[in-house]
Amino acid sequence: AITFRDWYPIGVEEYGYVAPDPLDANIIYGGKGTKFNRVTGQTQDVSPVALRTGKYRFKRTAPLIFSPADPHALYLGSNVLIKTTDGGNTWKVISPDLTREDPGVPASLGPFLQADPAKGKHRGVIYSVAPSPKDANLIWAGTDDGLIHLTRDGGESWQNVSPPELTPWSKVAQLDASHFDNDTVYAAINRFRLDDLHPLVYRTHDGGKSWKLIVQGLPENEPVNSVREDPVRKGLLFAGTERSVYFSADDGEHWQSLRLNLPATSIRDLVVHEDDVVVGTHGRSFWILDNVTPLRQLATVPDGPAFLFAPQGTFRVRRNSGTDTPLPPEISAGQNPPDGAMLDYVLKTSPSDAVILEISDSSGELVRRFSSADKPDAPQERELNVPTYWIRPPRTLLKSPGMHRFLWDLHYPQPAALERDYPISAIVHDTPLYPLGPAALPGTYSVKLTASGKTSTQSLTIQMDPRAKVSSDDLKAQFELETKIVAAMERDFAALAGLRDLRVKLRQIQAADGAGLQSKIAELDKKAADLEGTPGGYGASFLSTPDGRGLARLNAALNNLLATADSADAAPTTQAVATFEEVNRALGEQLERWAEMQKRDIPALNQELKHAGVAEINLKPAPLGAGRTPPSRNYLRSSP
Repeated sequence: AITFRDWYPIGVEEYGYVAPDPLDANIIYGGKGTKFNRVTGQTQDVSPVALRTGKYRFKRTAPLIFSPADPHALYLGSNVLIKTTDGGNTWKVISPDLTREDPGVPASLGPFLQADPAKGKHRGVIYSVAPSPKDANLIWAGTDDGLIHLTRDGGESWQNVSPPELTPWSKVAQLDASHFDNDTVYAAINRFRLDDLHPLVYRTHDGGKSWKLIVQGLPENEPVNSVREDPVRKGLLFAGTERSVYFSADDGEHWQSLRLNLPATSIRDLVVHEDDVVVGTHGRSFWILDNVTPLRQLATVPDGPAFLFAPQGTFRVRRNSGTDTPLPPEISAGQNPPDGAMLDYVLKTSPSDAVILEISDSSGELVRRFSSADKPDAPQERELNVPTYWIRPPRTLLKSPGMHRFLWDLHYPQPAALERDYPISAIVHDTPLYPLGPAALPGTYSVKLTASGKTSTQSLTIQMDPRAKVSSDDLKAQFELETKIVAAMERDFAALAGLRDLRVKLRQIQAADGAGLQSKIAELDKKAADLEGTPGGYGASFLSTPDGRGLARLNAALNNLLATADSADAAPTTQAVATFEEVNRALGEQLERWAEMQKRDIPALNQELKHAGVAEINLKPAPLGAGRTPPSRNYLRSSP
């Protein structure tokens, strides 16, 4: 979670722009000219004027922005545009006053004008600055009194390219210069001060010679504060209004809601950061829509019942393994990005059969299989060892029409553990039930969606956390040991299930008078109980006692070994490998005893039961198989 411990002040004003230095992440500019050094904690005043003399007019949130084409150039908007290329040591005015000489008095001012005539005086400022991502000399500037100017020579000359519809007191809330075309810019306009609540978004493709109003699909009563172009997919736009977020896949010709779970609130700014959309609201925090790559692929969706979007590449990042517990729910906390691979798909209609997702490795071996028919394995309330708000809700494949997102945690199926619990290293609403299966190795995987008899396949790339300095050989060694441990747990678990099934049936026969075989039944039950053993609680020893070598205790030992082997992205220690070999030998001995019971003891008793006219003992098939989820803990409990 992202808590108050992750935030720090950066020396700007109570409000205003924040501009991190593209060349030094520890230097952050803000307000009307502050420079914060994260290393020293010092904030230097580097504003263009040491004392305010009235020479420049600033609004409270003056635009402060670096050029995406020149990381040295930082712009600050007042009534003129000011530029520094040396971190604020010197500033240069690169424009004349770009505001209206006389904006007039808006009719909406009404009776307040006579009460305070100064309210109608000249007060315009530059409200939005948009340096081109393609050309360091091309800059757009918009004012809060309805003007848009353009320079193509770094400020030597400026051209008024305002749409003719922009009257005085129209606020150019935001400009966004295109990443693909020097002559294209998008403008978000609002006219609050004129009592006009209509959405206004303009587009030009010819450097401001002509403009088009592009608002079809936007509600009539939602003024637009922000508009941004996706830097990857030409024509994909995002808009933030006074209530929500919208997107357009056709360069603004049509808009659709992208609100999802976002509260109805004023969106004041919006940026596309890599594959994510980040919005800043007025009083309702920052919100992030992770991974908008499916929106970039909308034009490629074929006509068919189902389609799997090409997944975003993902990093294998280890969960928090510290012993800190989450803060109480009444303390505000933000969410981290989803941990795993986001698999997005779209269904035209609801299929009659199950929706299936299959992930395979580069050799074609199945890694994980999910189905909309899967029943979530959620523990009962009485089994919980943590608060319910810690727990990750079940993840299920949806089969309703529309776009869906499924998150794969990059792990193989859960191993067959006798005891499963939630770790103390918890994340609010995202703590999984342990143990997890081995983590998938970095590499290329195949993801296949099956729905309505049709399949759609895409490739998925998993990269290693770049902070983890570990070789691929070490990761493979870790994976191989964990895979061996999981296989041993499955063998152990299958034997335990058979033993417990046997003991239940023996007690049922005993309860029905035992067919005169009470002593033999008790003898076999005692033999099965010794082989089963007890799981043991915290601090229980392994291997050193007969009970410590029982199948239940060996399952717990393997579970603990799996946690040890998976405690970090590293090759297994020598002692971990040696301990597994010792536990695996003990398991082999116990499995031989179980095989002997099935070969000799159970058939011998069945022979006598048959002679007594009593139904023979037939054990249930082993409950586990490749890729199958272990049965619930309730199934594993022996009858008292």
